[in-house]
Amino acid sequence: MNFLNSFVNFFKDGGVFLYPLAIIFVVGVAIAIERFVYLTRETIRNRALWEELVPALGAGNFKQVVALTQNSKASIATILSYGVARVASARRRDDVEKAMDESLLEVIPRIEKRTHFLSSLANVGLLIGLLGTITGLIEAFGAVATANPADKASLLAASISVAMNNTASGLAVAITLLLSHMFLEAKTTALMDSLEIASVKFLNSITERQTAESPAAAPPAPRAPAAARGTV
Repeated sequence: MNFLNSFVNFFKDGGVFLYPLAIIFVVGVAIAIERFVYLTRETIRNRALWEELVPALGAGNFKQVVALTQNSKASIATILSYGVARVASARRRDDVEKAMDESLLEVIPRIEKRTHFLSSLANVGLLIGLLGTITGLIEAFGAVATANPADKASLLAASISVAMNNTASGLAVAITLLLSHMFLEAKTTALMDSLEIASVKFLNSITERQTAESPAAAPPAPRAPAAARGTV
């Protein structure tokens, strides 16, 4: 209860700039939580689907691969479905790789969505806190210049308190959101790296399968003896 009262008093004494700071903090935390849940869910989905796909790819059972990717909402399912669709119409590795690169252009924006907002909100929150600090100091010196000598100390202390509250709030918002951004960036990078690794493994399995199924190259025909070829 004492903590709650202290927080309410801190918020009241901080001035009007604490209200936009509170809004920025709430929005940033909501984005961070939503992104964390999404990235964690995608990581679990991709890992589970890949464990099911590995036996099918090893056996060359592309029908099972198609069935698994069609029934999944994981990011890796979208990428592999592009690759399997291109295998049916193109046999070259480069064509399949281009199709999967195209699918990455569709998947990556969903993975990176809204994460970059956190760094922007952190910078805006820090600047708003700085603005509140400067405003508080201006009010402090203005009050001291026109106040009675007996009231100068109390007015100066109150205005400086407002300035410091804004400084502390701006720094708290910026640090929290920047740490969230760093954590989510690392999680996003790890997820994208896993998708690229899965794509390469899928391409390698297709190449190995095609190499194993292709007939051995016919040996070159023997050259005719010189006597049979005649002379010029």
